[in-house]
Amino acid sequence: MGVAAYNAECRAIVMRYSGEWETVVRRIGRWIDFRGGYKTLDATYMESVWWVFSELHKKGLVYRGFRVMPYSTGCTTPLSNFEANQNYKDVDDPAVTVSFPVLGGAPAPAGADGAGSDADADVAARLGAFIAWTTTPWTLPSNLALCVHPELTYVTVDEAATGARYTFARARLDALYPPPKKSKKGAPPPPPPVTVVATHTGAELVGVRYAPPFPYYADAYAGRAFRVLADTYVTDSDGTGVVHQAPAFGEDDYRVCAAAGVIDKGSSDLPCPVDAAGRFVEPVSDFVGVAVKAADKPLVAALKASGRLVRSETLRHSYPFCWRSETPLIYRAVPAWFVAVEELKARLLGNNTLSRWVPSAIQTARFGNWLEAARDWNVSRNRYWGTPLPIWRDEESGEMLVVGSVAELESLSGHPPGSFPDLHRESVDDVTIVSPTSGRTLRRVPEVFDCWFESGSMPYAAVHYPFADGSAERLAERFPADFVAEGVDQTRGWFYTLLVLSTALFDKPPFKNCVVNGMVLAEDGKKMSKRLRNYPDPMGVVNAHGADALRLYLINSPVVRAEGLNFREVGVKDVVRDVLLPWYNTFRFFVQNARRLAATTGKPLARVAYSFSGNGDGADGAAVANPMDAWITSTLSTLITHVRNEMAAYRLYTVIPELLSLIDSLTNWYVRLNRPRLKGLAGPDEMRTALATLGEVLITLSILMAPFAPFFADHTFQALRCVAPPSLASTASVHFVQMPVASAAAIDTAVEASVGRLQEAITLGRLARERRALALKQPLARLVVVHRDSAVLDAVRGLEPYVTAELNVRSVEYSTDEAQYLQLTADADGRALGQKLGKRFAALHKAVRALGHDDVARLEVDGRLASLDEIAGQPLSREDFKISRKVKAEYGISGGEWEAAASGGTGGLLVLLDTVVREDLAAEGLGRELINRIQKLRKRCGLEPEDCVEVFLGVADDDGAAAAVAAGNSAPALNLPALLAERADAMGATLRTPPPVGIDALGPGQVVIADEVVEPVGGVPVRVVLARGGGVVPSAGAIAATVGSDASACRLLATVLTMRTAGVGGVPESDGRVTLRVGGVEAVLERGVHYFGSVAERLAAGAPP
Repeated sequence: MGVAAYNAECRAIVMRYSGEWETVVRRIGRWIDFRGGYKTLDATYMESVWWVFSELHKKGLVYRGFRVMPYSTGCTTPLSNFEANQNYKDVDDPAVTVSFPVLGGAPAPAGADGAGSDADADVAARLGAFIAWTTTPWTLPSNLALCVHPELTYVTVDEAATGARYTFARARLDALYPPPKKSKKGAPPPPPPVTVVATHTGAELVGVRYAPPFPYYADAYAGRAFRVLADTYVTDSDGTGVVHQAPAFGEDDYRVCAAAGVIDKGSSDLPCPVDAAGRFVEPVSDFVGVAVKAADKPLVAALKASGRLVRSETLRHSYPFCWRSETPLIYRAVPAWFVAVEELKARLLGNNTLSRWVPSAIQTARFGNWLEAARDWNVSRNRYWGTPLPIWRDEESGEMLVVGSVAELESLSGHPPGSFPDLHRESVDDVTIVSPTSGRTLRRVPEVFDCWFESGSMPYAAVHYPFADGSAERLAERFPADFVAEGVDQTRGWFYTLLVLSTALFDKPPFKNCVVNGMVLAEDGKKMSKRLRNYPDPMGVVNAHGADALRLYLINSPVVRAEGLNFREVGVKDVVRDVLLPWYNTFRFFVQNARRLAATTGKPLARVAYSFSGNGDGADGAAVANPMDAWITSTLSTLITHVRNEMAAYRLYTVIPELLSLIDSLTNWYVRLNRPRLKGLAGPDEMRTALATLGEVLITLSILMAPFAPFFADHTFQALRCVAPPSLASTASVHFVQMPVASAAAIDTAVEASVGRLQEAITLGRLARERRALALKQPLARLVVVHRDSAVLDAVRGLEPYVTAELNVRSVEYSTDEAQYLQLTADADGRALGQKLGKRFAALHKAVRALGHDDVARLEVDGRLASLDEIAGQPLSREDFKISRKVKAEYGISGGEWEAAASGGTGGLLVLLDTVVREDLAAEGLGRELINRIQKLRKRCGLEPEDCVEVFLGVADDDGAAAAVAAGNSAPALNLPALLAERADAMGATLRTPPPVGIDALGPGQVVIADEVVEPVGGVPVRVVLARGGGVVPSAGAIAATVGSDASACRLLATVLTMRTAGVGGVPESDGRVTLRVGGVEAVLERGVHYFGSVAERLAAGAPP
């Protein structure tokens, strides 16, 4: 199809996916300047890449040479070492051991008489044949040498079964010829498989000549090849300790053979009978056209036929594959262009220390080690799509020019300005340059750049440096970059190439901060693979759960600590449940109650203060009266300090947990404990104050969360702008607001500590209830809080109303007398003290175990006791003892009167819950159960809390209730009339309705909203009727008595029944009287006599229906 057509298709693919990429990026909430962005295919970008390369060439860092490189036969191109390391797979390969018969040429053994070489026949007879092991039989036709370690010991053995004589490393003797198993008792021992006839050092074997396994290069390399060489890279940990050398297919092979003169370094005369597609060519005449990996089996067969195959096995091992074509890589000597990175090593290591890496260990360990072992960088690729190398060269003489700009190319090639709007191969391959010095015609070399060279040029090419107007200033603004962020695999990719080029060009690091992410793996821990489809569609996850949930899941995972994450979609769903929904519910609760405040008081919530702008706006320094308001504000300000410090250090993994902790504190503590205030039950002033505090926290939370949950943060911010101060209300988006600045005046560490103790006490109280399966709706008589420090108890005591409300206990008692409830015991740490004290330890151990409660408490607080130091004969410390505490039997018996719960080791709180449910407490508990059923019904009906309703209650099935009690139901049976008589007013206050009444009081004029039998209470099924309230309930009997006429009374009654608001014909007089004229009859009706605000009010007055 030609280069032009191929590249046109590549360009179309890039542009197609560019649009898809923009869609994905916008949907997941990333901030990218697409309009001002760059693409590596742009001519301006490519020109800057040319400039970078030309600068390296000017510095003498570019050269052409042969290098044995990882090579992709699928892509017909060499790969860089870091590309080759990206895709290893476990495969089965042939593992063959081949013989190399000795021909002669060994020097005389050390100490032997005479000098010079032994006769060839004697050498061959003495050594037999070398044996070498390989997993790449296809390299054997190109064998030119054998290599041994000069310091290892080698043995020559005679094989018992065949009589063959082989030489190999002594350390491999048992592996190659395992000793025979012991014979049965009385039987003669089996003969050994081999007999060692001689030993040698590797150095003594150097120079020995042998017969190659195949004849294809025997004549061409006669006299300089097919001999034993020595190098320390050889090991005896596997194989035979003798390594066959094919210099065209092994990096060490090439190096060793070049050093020994077997081949000429840099010469094109190299035994490489494999073409660019990985197929054999001449002179390997028997296998021409066969792919090298496919040739393994026929080659092994040929070795067997020639008697050179000693053994053949199959080995499962990890082998590199091309990350693009998924074909197995080979190592192959190829002509290529290199950047001399090894010359830069010291400067690379130095510049690496000038950046901050997160996590820091990556910088010194993984990346530092990679830099220490840095090799020259092969920057050329034999491909069509990519930035062409700007090298024009004469193959015959080797003369070359490196072009650094479009203008230079136009000038050298004689083209007018504007001739090269594109720089891809189809535009420049046919351009020739006449050498200004020799007059020779120079043609462009065919290679293109390694894509990592293009990526490493990004800081300069992105601004078209140094060609575009203002590019120098733009580069100065962004180089070194404030930060880069990529996966941990880029320590051998982008991070590395950025540093190489910035060091070579400017001798400085390319970034100030480097954030390293771990790898996101499939749920089973395997690499995500398009072939295996072992991952959910990312956009499917986003569309199902939202981008914010996915972002928070990833940012709050091991990935931000450069560790791996086994991706689980259920984890994203959990973020919605545990983070986003509680945040949303709190936001919605605020909105609902702000509307209720406006509706009930006629005055909307004023714009809230914002104390975190950094300029003092909205912060007057006045003390906050309510302790929970002070606590949440202080907690928020402390969090802001933490977020700013950690974000400045790019430690995301310490930021998100604290932000999520604030959401938990806000929803599960502040709102939960302040719900009565926020709903107006403590009066409009307290409601307004609490809502103002909650509004400020929600606004600040939206700003803090904006970088992490950008969509929901902006949604809440937009909704809260109506109550935000003017400086925020006029801001179009939360993403235009500067990060909050902590208010020092708002931080109150004492309040934070006190509420921390309150949370501890409530958490322990809940735990005690759970252990006894006592629902929070069931009131209990008392809670005892125990701690030796009275200041701790004072902290809880100061917030006691929250304890009683949240744990539903009538009273809280406090005690510093731990000994009344606990028994502290101590023991000496035998591991720490046994050897240290010797014989004294036994006496000390006995004395410690005999300590009383008070002594142990003093030991815990002071860290030592003089009496124990005296016994030990030396000062001891707190770490030398193990201290434990146990609740005394009378408080710790399971099923007893008390339930205990403790925290914080031996110095934490202890709470004891009185679990006895008395009759009055049981009745109150049943009332709460009823309230719960009523509230659930109101919710099912879609009623808002401010909707006026009247509640009517009745037993749905008397027989069923009696049967439940008779069956032994342990729950107390519900006596509904008695409960209403005792607790109706309290229930009405909680429900914010008139007191509930019996269902028999439901009149024909009531508008019924719901009539259902709800879940049983106390084993009794209850019928609940919700009727519309807020109107007028007349007493027909009282009206008739006043009017004196049944007919007129009825007409008046009909009129009164139409009154649905606060009065009749408008607002009643202040004394509750209403004057009515109906059919010529005038009457003055009084509230509490003739009409009432609810059925409950009528019943309480004893008025007839």
